[in-house]
Amino acid sequence: MTDIDLTTLPPNFYPTYETCPSISPLCPVKATTLGYSPNLPVNVFLAVGFGLFGIITLLTGLWKKTWGFSTTVAAGCILECVGYIGRVLLSENAWNADAFKMQIVAIVLGPTLVCVGLYLTLRHIVISLNPEMSRIAPRLYPIFFVPADVSCLVIQAIGGGVAAAAGRDNYDILKHGNRIIMAGIVLQVLVLGAFGGLAGDYLVRVRKGFRQNPGMEGSALWKDGKFRGFLWAMGGAYAALLIRCVYRIAEMAGGWGNHIMQHESSFVVLESFMVLIACGLLACAAPGVLFPEMSHDQRMKNMGKGRQQGGVDVESSAGEKTAGTGASASPSDTERRPGTEEGI
Repeated sequence: MTDIDLTTLPPNFYPTYETCPSISPLCPVKATTLGYSPNLPVNVFLAVGFGLFGIITLLTGLWKKTWGFSTTVAAGCILECVGYIGRVLLSENAWNADAFKMQIVAIVLGPTLVCVGLYLTLRHIVISLNPEMSRIAPRLYPIFFVPADVSCLVIQAIGGGVAAAAGRDNYDILKHGNRIIMAGIVLQVLVLGAFGGLAGDYLVRVRKGFRQNPGMEGSALWKDGKFRGFLWAMGGAYAALLIRCVYRIAEMAGGWGNHIMQHESSFVVLESFMVLIACGLLACAAPGVLFPEMSHDQRMKNMGKGRQQGGVDVESSAGEKTAGTGASASPSDTERRPGTEEGI
């Protein structure tokens, strides 16, 4: 259908999600917030992809008992699937108000939950490799990053709800929703940046330590091919999510309906496929498979008998490590107590 000049529309009429039931000469697709009808095949592919990765993550989590990781990442994948189902509906009718609200909220929130999965892995990596090389106690990683990420989620949820409720007809409310979402995304970039900085610093310190002392605690795990593949997958997922968040800042900076938001190719490449890549890496490089130390069963096994790495018992309790020496438990020893291996 050929778009028409909006100045030719009847007096006192403006196309909105309330006044336009479908695309028509009075309600051209160009007047929608997106400014286009989403590509049907691409969005079907994305919906199926996210749904598949969500199922794989959930099933692997149930199998290997990586409860926290699998639950959050699978929930993020399912939210993304719901969001792209909304875009599939928009491809059939760009004025579908419910589908528009669905894709706004779900696609904004999904990646935030996926980020939680990344944050949960760092604690276990540090505990399993060498806690002494970490600048902060391993238990503090999830204590800081998970609430920070949840805060990003809440802020973006509020903004997405406000924006979705406003549609395009109430521009002032729409701007407020946009600003709230922007605040949440900027905070998410800052949190991701801090996480990447701490993770990178730790891995550099560990790498240097293993080169200087090949027999140091955790050297066997560091040399394990599966574990190295796991680290690369986590790094790829992190990079993809960071690119997505930076893109979202640029997309939202111009307000709803700006030229970046109305450029579908940019959205598909820098938003859709970045998150899909992250979800795919997290699903296919599941920690329970490539990094068994993160699974519940392996942690229970290690608690019972300890796991020897480089001649050092890294999973035994602090009492066992200090028995016979009269030494008190250090903070790093406390991190490896059986009780602290539970939780997230």
